[in-house]
Amino acid sequence: MAHSPNGARDGALYNEDLAPIPADKRQWGAFEIFNVWNNDIQSLFGYSLAASLFITYGLNGWAVFAAIVLAGFFVMVLVNLTGRPSVRYGVPYPVMARASMGVYGARFPALVRGIVAIFWYGVQTYFASTAVALLLNTLLGIEPGGTGFLGMTGVDWLSYIIVCIFQVGLFMMGIEWVGRFLNWAGPFVYAVMIALMLMIWWKAGNGIFAALGSIFEGSEATDPRGPFLGFVTVMGTMIAYFAAVVINFGDFSRFVSDEGAMRRGNFWGLPVSIALFSFIALFVTAGTVVLFGEKLVNPADIVARVDNTLLTLVAAITFFAATVGINLVANFIPPAYDIANLAPDRISARTGGLITAGIAFFIGALWVSFISNVGIASFVDTLGAVLAPLYGILVADYYLVRRQKIDLEALFSADPAGPYYYDDGWNKKAIMAFGIAAVFSVATVWVPALASLSGFGWVIGALLGGMFHIMLMRGAKQAQTT
Repeated sequence: MAHSPNGARDGALYNEDLAPIPADKRQWGAFEIFNVWNNDIQSLFGYSLAASLFITYGLNGWAVFAAIVLAGFFVMVLVNLTGRPSVRYGVPYPVMARASMGVYGARFPALVRGIVAIFWYGVQTYFASTAVALLLNTLLGIEPGGTGFLGMTGVDWLSYIIVCIFQVGLFMMGIEWVGRFLNWAGPFVYAVMIALMLMIWWKAGNGIFAALGSIFEGSEATDPRGPFLGFVTVMGTMIAYFAAVVINFGDFSRFVSDEGAMRRGNFWGLPVSIALFSFIALFVTAGTVVLFGEKLVNPADIVARVDNTLLTLVAAITFFAATVGINLVANFIPPAYDIANLAPDRISARTGGLITAGIAFFIGALWVSFISNVGIASFVDTLGAVLAPLYGILVADYYLVRRQKIDLEALFSADPAGPYYYDDGWNKKAIMAFGIAAVFSVATVWVPALASLSGFGWVIGALLGGMFHIMLMRGAKQAQTT
């Protein structure tokens, strides 16, 4: 492996949280990676998104199911690509991004990724708090509802604060505790979701099977763009949902013992797990139409309607656990690293986590009164579109520009002669590629003339980001050699 010109690690680029993890210290296997995805899919927001997609386009339920599972295969391919370099070199995403963006320029994509993660963290914290509120209302015999501050009652606010404190406490205990928590929460949630499905089946009767595919067809679709475009848009929205973890998957794959374990975990955790979970979402959502005459998309609301106290208590605890689990993995640990990367000599990952929690508190508090009014699909697609070019740039740079060869020590060196120093530590060409691609991808969500492309925003942004990066980097090499 090549070494940087001076071999020294610069204090402004290095701390123990960002340092390469030696091969003998990597304890994660396929099961831990499987549970990263399991908890991501099983969160209350993940269920609500899947359930809302069955409703939004007025499509056959099986068509939506197939689109979601296909998206799972697509995401598996994407994360195998971003996970490989971190398995090989043992460094997280903010450090790997220095190769394409520059040793200081990598702070920009890390900051963008961190801001998006903080948004998600706040939203998922709110969703986890709905499970705690369900638990408290059941135990205290309180009827949910009523007026309150920013659309939340006193019990809602108490639940929200409990979740905020619990998450910070678990994070402070370290990545080993987070891993143990995920390994417990993942399988438990499946047990509860299957129990809920059986309860719905028992109440609705066998007639529900005939209704599974057709119950959403011709319904009051909020986005009637036709079956084919609807199918592809469902795929695009599910890919956008995973966009944040897809980019910084190296934050987790760096803990894995070898690439084979990562690939196995990705296979069982993505297409296989998504297929099972989406079937449950299809079954239960259809069941709510048969039983209650309305389409309910939040499992906490469904459990409350089923009117079984034991199921309600167990479900509330497990929904809370699953949502907290993915919130820590996808939305807390990454921005903690990203913020630490801004000034490694002054900010540890722990301090970065506290900053994340502080900002996210206000975002989650505004979910009911403001952010949710944007609509779940638009919210997911916008955040995904912002991040997409960063994925394209990272993958194109590592596989096509550098041919999978990285000077590890140079990633931590501010020597102007280093290969990743570029222009004062910034690769302005990569920043330009991101800017141009991001404008296009975000426009697909919000510009009416591009409405037919909405849901494709992530794919468009990733392809454009990678293409522009390759073109600009080739141009720079040609200029240097002539």
